[in-house]
Amino acid sequence: MGKPSKVNQSASSDFFLLGLSEQPGEQPLLFGIFLGMYLVTIVGNLLIILVISSDAHLHTPMYFFLANLSFADACFTSTSVPKMLANIHTHSQTISYSGCLTQLYFLLMFGGLDNCLLAVMAYDRYVAICQPLHYSTIMSPQQCALMLCMCWVLTNCPALMHTLLLTRVAFCAHTVIPHFYCDPSALLKLACSDTHINELMIITLGLLFLAIPLMLIVISYARISWSVLSIPSSGGRWKTFSTCGSHLTVVLLFYGSLMGVYLLPPSTHSAERERRAAILYMIVIPMLNPFIYSLRNRDMKEAMGKLFGGGKAVFLL
Repeated sequence: MGKPSKVNQSASSDFFLLGLSEQPGEQPLLFGIFLGMYLVTIVGNLLIILVISSDAHLHTPMYFFLANLSFADACFTSTSVPKMLANIHTHSQTISYSGCLTQLYFLLMFGGLDNCLLAVMAYDRYVAICQPLHYSTIMSPQQCALMLCMCWVLTNCPALMHTLLLTRVAFCAHTVIPHFYCDPSALLKLACSDTHINELMIITLGLLFLAIPLMLIVISYARISWSVLSIPSSGGRWKTFSTCGSHLTVVLLFYGSLMGVYLLPPSTHSAERERRAAILYMIVIPMLNPFIYSLRNRDMKEAMGKLFGGGKAVFLL
């Protein structure tokens, strides 16, 4: 049996995305559902940004990072869903080689930025609760801008390096990706050349984008819990810890969906399971974040009321 033929993907070849379902009858329903979810995600996250930027009372470190998280969520979803919707609408499963690498770069960058911002927001809550007297100094506007710049650099450089390394990989003639987006692990399975460096880069990305931010979040909340438990009254403990409720909910949803797939034994992995997890952390959670951060947040509700006039109800309330 001959060796799999190699293809110079930098030419005119395409990858084929299998999408969410191969059943033609399900395509209109999937298109309607995910178009609706995408529109809610974009409108909800842009509304959060608009409310925070328009109200001076929300110009604090916590809301500064929340606005940036909303921007990252909107961009993260936009890297994959529009292409998926376009493929369903045109009855096409193709994505060009350059389009695939471009999508991969932005997925890695905005996904990593999400993780980094969640870690910074946990640190913000730690400083606010455990070191309140030094909060204005530690979380000054200059320090917040510096932390945001560090997040962009720490996510952009590895994402760009991984994408550039993929340009050196030769792919086999069979270029079917069993996902609705260009998944890096699935891409490497299609390679006919040596991918050890690329696999090492994926491990590095996992450490930078997942393990280190999660470790910082766990440490921050361990210190917060220790401080909260030292408060004598139960009412005081609840009031203090409730300021972290929205952020902690998002963290549990986001990392829970990732761990539900990637920490399971390899024998339990399947394309269907990975697609479902990807839908959760790439589409569902970014859609829910505006609701989570606004439903139980009095400051956000008051700011929305001012923005839309007289405190009238808007869809997020």
